[in-house]
Amino acid sequence: MQGKKIYQEKLFINFQLSDQIPVDNVYRHLKEQIDFSFLYILTKKYYGQEGQKSIDPVVFMKLMLAGYLENLNSDRRIINIVGMRMDIL
Repeated sequence: MQGKKIYQEKLFINFQLSDQIPVDNVYRHLKEQIDFSFLYILTKKYYGQEGQKSIDPVVFMKLMLAGYLENLNSDRRIINIVGMRMDIL
């Protein structure tokens, strides 16, 4: 008898990104070893009180670190690669 899968979209999807990344991944080790919260204190004096909110300094530093580790020399290339790689996300 031939089977046929009937696809039905699920209302709720249980998915956690961290479950999909191997335990020996270099970015997972970096996340466990480095606390980037010190950047908020160090960069506070460079941000004004008015205008649009900027990118989070921790996110920016992590993007630059990923660019360095992946040997990416362009901000646009960093954003493109990070968007496609789950381990960097």
